[in-house]
Amino acid sequence: MTTLTVNGKQMTVNADPATPLLWVLREDLALTGTKFGCGMALCGACTVHLDGQPVRSCSTPLSAAAGKRVTTIEGVGASRTGKVVQAAWAEADVPQCGYCQSGQIMSACALLAKNKAPKDAEIDAAMSGNICRCGTYNQIREAIHGAAATLAKGA
Repeated sequence: MTTLTVNGKQMTVNADPATPLLWVLREDLALTGTKFGCGMALCGACTVHLDGQPVRSCSTPLSAAAGKRVTTIEGVGASRTGKVVQAAWAEADVPQCGYCQSGQIMSACALLAKNKAPKDAEIDAAMSGNICRCGTYNQIREAIHGAAATLAKGA
């Protein structure tokens, strides 16, 4: 049995500690917003926050999350930054197919938690591990700048 806090709720799961966190979230906890992309931590579709840091859940074992705070796309909107980023995503019309968007949003929230006014190069560096097959990189950058501006206003 492994205990972790997911989206603010303490949960206990009966899974092999070596099981990737992605599968525990999706199969044991029915949190399907986190997507399986490549299974090798290369595409970013499975990005979640572990104690506030973005991690690839497809390659993070459950044991690494034991006793820690996990935030998924289902819970990120509970924070002000998450709510603002999600609104900026809609405003900039980012999603096309939408498959990568949960990972993109999680990475953007982690960036803005550390850097309140990122420049294009900083956004590109922070988001470089997230692949968008639809090529919405310009809209993603626009949404991050928009979210940063909103957060700076305190609105």
